[in-house]
Amino acid sequence: MVLREVAMATGLGEIINVRSAKTHLSALLELVAGGREITITSDGKPKAKLIPVIEAKGRKTFQGMGDFLLRQPVHGGPSAEELVREDRDSRGW
Repeated sequence: MVLREVAMATGLGEIINVRSAKTHLSALLELVAGGREITITSDGKPKAKLIPVIEAKGRKTFQGMGDFLLRQPVHGGPSAEELVREDRDSRGW
């Protein structure tokens, strides 16, 4: 597909001004879906870039922490209640 409003600019690649982009949005989307990248400009300055969507890979499903926690060593030692009681008793209250 050829869209006459799309021009080449050094360092930016293919460009189109915002007014033409609004007028020809469907055609621009077709070009981008075909793999092209187009920069939208306003007053000659780049404002946005249209790029093709890259399908994301499937994400891992969170299975929880159960197995991980069960593999951790048991730390042991006095309970919180015992520590508090020992601290309180050592203060002589």
